[in-house]
Amino acid sequence: MSPKPTTPLLDQVHNPADLKAIPEEQLQQLADELRLEMIDAVSETGGHLGAGLGVVELTVALHYIFNTPDDKLIWDVGHQCYPHKILTERRARIRTLRQPEGLSGFTKRDESVYDPFGAAHSSTSISAGLGMAAARDLAGDDNNVVAVIGDGAMSAGMAYEALNNAGHLKSRLIVILNDNDMSIAPPVGAMSAHLARLVSGRTYQSLRGAAKNIARNLPKQLADKAAKAEEYARGFWTGGTLFEELGFYYVGPVDGHNLNHLLPILKNVRDTHQGPVLIHAVTQKGKGYGPAEGAKDKYHGVSKFDVVTGKQSKPKANAPSYTSVFATSLVEEARHDDKVVAITAAMPDGTGLDLFQEAYPTRTYDVGIAEQHAVTFAAGMATQGYKPFTAIYSTFLQRAYDQVVHDVAIQKLPVRFPIDRAGLVGADGATHAGSFDTAFLACLPNFVVMAPSNEAELRHMVATAVAYDEGPISFRYPRGEGIGIDLPERGSILEIGKGAILREGTKVALLSFGGRMGECLKAADELEAAGLSTTVADARFAKPLDIDLLTRMAREHEVLITVEEGAAGGFGSHVLSTMAGLGLLDRGLKIRTLTLPDTFQDHGKPDVMYREAGLMSDGIVNKVFEALGTEGLKSSWQA
Repeated sequence: MSPKPTTPLLDQVHNPADLKAIPEEQLQQLADELRLEMIDAVSETGGHLGAGLGVVELTVALHYIFNTPDDKLIWDVGHQCYPHKILTERRARIRTLRQPEGLSGFTKRDESVYDPFGAAHSSTSISAGLGMAAARDLAGDDNNVVAVIGDGAMSAGMAYEALNNAGHLKSRLIVILNDNDMSIAPPVGAMSAHLARLVSGRTYQSLRGAAKNIARNLPKQLADKAAKAEEYARGFWTGGTLFEELGFYYVGPVDGHNLNHLLPILKNVRDTHQGPVLIHAVTQKGKGYGPAEGAKDKYHGVSKFDVVTGKQSKPKANAPSYTSVFATSLVEEARHDDKVVAITAAMPDGTGLDLFQEAYPTRTYDVGIAEQHAVTFAAGMATQGYKPFTAIYSTFLQRAYDQVVHDVAIQKLPVRFPIDRAGLVGADGATHAGSFDTAFLACLPNFVVMAPSNEAELRHMVATAVAYDEGPISFRYPRGEGIGIDLPERGSILEIGKGAILREGTKVALLSFGGRMGECLKAADELEAAGLSTTVADARFAKPLDIDLLTRMAREHEVLITVEEGAAGGFGSHVLSTMAGLGLLDRGLKIRTLTLPDTFQDHGKPDVMYREAGLMSDGIVNKVFEALGTEGLKSSWQA
C-alpha cells in the first residue's frame, strides 16, 4: 500500500475562504497537493479520474478569484468535479465518493451550497448559467456566474442554443471552454497568453469602448465595417470568431495549467467585463499522473487502482458482458447484411460499437454528444433502406425523445434502438439509471419493445431487429455480465410478440420482462418449497404483448406477478391495461406489478438497490404471499 500523500498547504484549506489566504506564489504547490489527494482518494473508491486531473489548476484559480458560493460555479457533466469537492468542505468525505450514503460522483444541489446546479448529463451548464444570470439581473444583484464546459460537450446542440441566447440577452456570463481534446486552438504559449491577458484587460477594453463611441458617430455603413474589422482582426490573432459571431467576447487560448496565465485573465474578466465572455482554456486530461496521461482514455472512468503502477483491480469476469454480446452479435449480423450500420453518440467504447468500428469502419458513425441528431440521422438512413442500430444508454436516450416520437415512430421508420445500461447502474446513481425507457417507448404506436432475459436471448433480439422492417424496434439490456449461458454462433429470429414459458406450475405465475429472470427462478424454487406450484415465463416483449400467454396465465393461476427493471408505467402497467381490456381480471385474479420504486434512487451497490426495490427473489416471494394474504404461512415457512 502506498503512503498517504503529504499535503501541508491543502491541510489548511477547508473552504474557498481559506484558499484565499494562501499567497499566489504558493498556489501551484497547493494544486500539486490537490492532485495527489484526488489520485489517492479515487484509487480507493474508483470513479472519474482523468477529467478532474485536467482541471486542478483551473479549479484552484476559479475558487481563488471568485467568491463562491455567492458567485455561481457550474461544472458541465460533473466528471471533473472531484477537486472542486475537496476545496468546498467535502475533503473529509472524499473517500466516500460513489459509495452507499457517500458523496455523489457528480455535482448535486442537496449535497452542498457550492453545487448550484446538479449535473451528470452533458451540455447543460451554459443554459443553467444563463438562467441564473437572468434571475440575478431581475433581482438587481451583482454576483458572477461561471459555467465550465468541455470541448466534447460543445458537440451538443443545446450548448449552441444557450450560447446564441446568451449573446442575444447580453447578460454578464462567463463561460470557460475546457479544451482537452479537440485541438480547436492554435498552439498555446507565451504570445497567446499575452494576447489573452491584453484583450481581457481594462486598458484594451477602454480603448475598444472609445473606438466604439467614435464609430457610433460614423455613417452606419462605415460603423458596421469598423466593427467587423475589429472583430476579425482580433479573431485573426486570438481565434474565437465563431463565438464572437454568437455574441460572446472571446479570450484565449490560455494554458489551463499555468496559474500565472489563468489568474490575471480571470481577474480581468471578473472586474471589467459586462456582457457574455468566453475564456478558452487548453488543458490535458489526466494531467500530472503518468498512467492516466499514457492511457488511451486518460483514465476517464476507473475502478480501484494501485497509485504507483496505475493497475486497476477489476474482478475477472465469469461471463461476457451484455454490451460485448450485443457488439459481437451485431458484427456477425453485419457480415451477412451490408445494410446494417451502427450509430453512437460519443460512446463507442461504452456501447461496444468500437468492436463494430474495427470490423466495419465505413459503416460506423460517431456523431458526438448529440443524441437528438443521432436519432434523426438514423431515421434519414432508414428512409434509404439501411438498417441503423442507434446504440444509446437508456438514460441518454431520454434526451432524444421528441426525435424518437416525431422522426421515427410517426413515420414508422425501422430504426433499431439497442438500449444499454437498462435498470440500475450502481455508483453513477439516479442520473444514469435506466429506469424509464420501457415506459416512454411502449406507449408509442408503431414500436416493438423487447428485453432479453439472458445473453443468448440478446443475441436472438439483435437478429430479430435486423430482420424486422415494419417500424422502430428496441431492446434493452443491463450493465455488467450475463449469467454465463451458452451462446449460439448467430441469433435466431424471434416471433414478434411471443413470450416463452420456462417452468410450468398451477397456482402462482411469475412473468418477467428483462434481466430479473434469474431472481424469478430462485423465487419459484422458494415458492415450490413452500408448497406453491409456480409458473415462470419470459415475456420477451412489452409491446406487442403475448395475448395468448397472458390469457393462459390469468385462467390457470390464482396469482400473477409481473417483474421488471423499470419504473411504474412500463411493462406491468401495459399488462394490467391489456388484461383489463380483455376481461381477464373479472374472475378475481390477484395481480401485482413489481417495478423500481417511485423515487430517484441514490448511488449504491446494485444488488442492495434491487433488494430495496423488492426485485430480488425474497421481494418476489414476499409479494406472492402478500397477494395471497397468507402472512401466517410465510412466517411458518421462513421459520
